[in-house]
Amino acid sequence: MFDPADLSDDGFLGGRLRLLQPKAGYRAATDPVLLAAAVPARAGENALELGCGAGAAALCLAARVPGLAVTGLERQPAYAALARENAARNGLALTVIEGDLAHLPAALRERSFDHVLANPPYYPAGGGTAARDPGREAALREETPLAVWVETAARRLRPRGVLTAIQAADRLPELLAACEGRLGSLVVLPLAPRAGRPAGRVLLRAVKGGRAAFRLLAPVVLHEGVAHDGDRDSYSALAQAVLRGGAELPLTP
Repeated sequence: MFDPADLSDDGFLGGRLRLLQPKAGYRAATDPVLLAAAVPARAGENALELGCGAGAAALCLAARVPGLAVTGLERQPAYAALARENAARNGLALTVIEGDLAHLPAALRERSFDHVLANPPYYPAGGGTAARDPGREAALREETPLAVWVETAARRLRPRGVLTAIQAADRLPELLAACEGRLGSLVVLPLAPRAGRPAGRVLLRAVKGGRAAFRLLAPVVLHEGVAHDGDRDSYSALAQAVLRGGAELPLTP
């Protein structure tokens, strides 16, 4: 488990959500918040996050949708314990189950969900320089293939259930291929750092049993201006509404 001295207390959603995070391990930033905002969940439904870490995405979703039952799966016990602590200190309901998504615990194999959300590691296995912290390395570099993440999500979704995932833009072809034969009605929203810049991330929505045509939406631009111009985040109005205000980010035209 983490030593309290090794944790920071960080604000999300304009400070309405406070999360303990390891100073040297994996630290959530904007991606989990954007992921949670894109989940089209409603009160009375249930959602499962694969690889919930310290709980950033799951708790942002729980904060936005009161009455949603949220479950997180996390294979690293220290992060699972931290997610439970973060849920308790924010007064939000989050059930955290320890286990590997490639070998689901029996408690999850017997359940189905309206929504599955996932922020799989962006860097493929092999190559690159490993992170010094093993928790950060496990969160950022792939050990379980991306196709297994999608297959696990599809199995846990009930008919017409929705997968929402965020991934590096250069891995979009692999992500789409993994959905083939498992999920349909695919919608992709590119996330561009600034106007005129290539998208660095993509959000994907896929429906179990969906048959609608593939849709590639116009990109969301996260920052104003063409370059960083001082010590400020310069978020666009839409990004501000999502990251600070906790607004939904609909994957619609």
